[in-house]
Amino acid sequence: KIGIISDCQYCDCEIKWDRYYKKSPQRLKDAVAELNKDSLNYTIHLGDFIDQKMGSLDSILPTWHNLKSNTYHVLGNHDFDVGETNKEKIISKLDLKNRYYSFSKNDWRFIVLDGNDLSFYGTTTKTKKQQTDSLYNLLKDKNLPYVKKYNGGLSKAQLNWVKTELEEAKAKNQNVGFYCHFPIYPIDQHNIWNREQFLQVIKPYKNVKFFFNGHNHAGAYELVNNIHYLTFKGMVDTENTSAFAKAKFTKDTIFIHGYEREPSRKLVIK
Repeated sequence: KIGIISDCQYCDCEIKWDRYYKKSPQRLKDAVAELNKDSLNYTIHLGDFIDQKMGSLDSILPTWHNLKSNTYHVLGNHDFDVGETNKEKIISKLDLKNRYYSFSKNDWRFIVLDGNDLSFYGTTTKTKKQQTDSLYNLLKDKNLPYVKKYNGGLSKAQLNWVKTELEEAKAKNQNVGFYCHFPIYPIDQHNIWNREQFLQVIKPYKNVKFFFNGHNHAGAYELVNNIHYLTFKGMVDTENTSAFAKAKFTKDTIFIHGYEREPSRKLVIK
């Protein structure tokens, strides 16, 4: 059993695009209280924990640290919207040793992707910035809805790492679930730039069962090749409602128990 939150996106900012930034600390507090009623294996936040200011973290990290379960973070584009000098600091502030990583529980391997690996928000090295420009320029004239500057891509190094992880999971008979900030499906203006490359990497592996993400605050769902692509709704959105979830894993089903705006679902594992 796990907890899932996406796009808490706190900052001391005025309302924009139906995002009530100042309400996020209380919403996070309420979610943590609810999640703590259960004995969860872990809780994961799917990116955009904050918006804009580095100091935003100090307002909500103490609440996050009140979770009784283990915790994990996915990096979102707004997590890096903190000024050039603070981009590296975000990683350590969120207790991350690496920008992308994996962990195993029972017969599952959970792979956490960094969709900001190549991006205008999240790159910090000269090499990655060059690779970002190359990838973006390669795709920008192809009339793809998701080649936007607020999205990002996966570097070749990360894609190679994913392949290694999938091979290891296969050898150990583990099911695989992906966490990312950016979606793969459905296709809209929020996807990872090089989603086609990612899909080619995972194609041979029948043990991939889900891909959970945030970024599109409206939420979305699509089942493709027996993989559940689920976008969780943004906690920051709307004046009076929150959104978060618990997921319970059984042998053949993932039960999503949604709270407030997040719908409950039954995801059958084949």
